[in-house]
Amino acid sequence: MVHESISTELATAIALVKTGVLLLGGAITYFAYRAYRSQGSQSLRLLTVGFALIVLGGVLGGITDLLLPVSIASGILLDGLLTLVGFAVITYSLYTR
Repeated sequence: MVHESISTELATAIALVKTGVLLLGGAITYFAYRAYRSQGSQSLRLLTVGFALIVLGGVLGGITDLLLPVSIASGILLDGLLTLVGFAVITYSLYTR
C-alpha cells in the first residue's frame, strides 16, 4: 500500500478532533459505566460497551494512518467498522431488558 502524505495542519486538526472524541466519548462511556455499576443492569453494561467501541473506532480510525504505514481509507474503514459494531451493541442494549 502507498502511504498518503498529509499536511502538518491536517494532521494537527485530526489529532485535535480525535482528542475531543476521546475526551467526550470517554466521559459518556464512564457515566454509562457508573450507571451500570450502580444499577447492575445488563443493558447498561452493553450500552457502555457500545459507546466504548464507538470511541475506540473514532480514535483508532483517526490515528491509524498517522502511526502506521496504511492509507487514510484504511483508517476510515476501521472507524466505520467499530462504529457500526458499537451502534449494533447500543441498539441491542436498548432492545433488551
